[in-house]
Amino acid sequence: MPMPSSLVLVGAGKMGGAMLEGWLKLGVDPASVTVVDPYPSAPMKALCEARGVRLNPPAAEIKQPETLALAIKPQTFNAATSEIARMVGPRTLVVSVMAGKTVANIKQRLPAKAVVRAMPNTPAAVGRGVTAVAACPAVTIAQRGVANSLLSAIGRIEWVEDEALIDAVTAVSGSGPAYVFLLAETLAKAGEAAGLPADLAMRLARATVEGAGELMYRDPDDSPATLRENVTSPGGTTAAALAVLMAPDGLQPLMTKAVAAAKRRSEELSG
Repeated sequence: MPMPSSLVLVGAGKMGGAMLEGWLKLGVDPASVTVVDPYPSAPMKALCEARGVRLNPPAAEIKQPETLALAIKPQTFNAATSEIARMVGPRTLVVSVMAGKTVANIKQRLPAKAVVRAMPNTPAAVGRGVTAVAACPAVTIAQRGVANSLLSAIGRIEWVEDEALIDAVTAVSGSGPAYVFLLAETLAKAGEAAGLPADLAMRLARATVEGAGELMYRDPDDSPATLRENVTSPGGTTAAALAVLMAPDGLQPLMTKAVAAAKRRSEELSG
């Protein structure tokens, strides 16, 4: 896979840290990477020291890289743009994973021509994320290849040609892990209400969500609907529960409303 000859990562929190670990596992030369983060965690300091990654060198020593990855919190972007702008050269590819910051936002504040906007999710921390990616027209085929390589280090990639879809992506996969965690939480509470000890109910709920997710991952040719039908015997216990969840006022309309609310909020944050 194509890798940049020089790479600067701005922001080494959970997402930035997951990306860096993924890059190093893929074989990116540690000597080609510079990390800029004013408050790096102790594990990040240890990782950089152990692998020979430059961490927070003097600004004058940071050359304009082939690729600049932005993994800072979006609310800190405006205040940091003057410092970041010095790192952007005429041929620098900017890869942003900042939620809510559009390509136009980034180009307005940085002297960047080629910008890729990506929306990963938190399972990236274990290499099982999914990232939707949109590129501005100035991004070359070769730069798309570099962005694809870097982002695939944290999981699956889905390219979208219309950046406007990123708000819907944010509502589905970006926020989606929280919906799944809530499912496990509420399933455990329902188990308690049915008479199970709280710790047992939580262990059962967690293991069930983990196992069901693994089934979908290992059997991509089977749709979730097919997998659901496979465990639903007519007139059985699962069918009784699904009759409640799939009622006209059940899970589907509630999830549709939730995703719509998340999409609206993403649009508001995008400006």
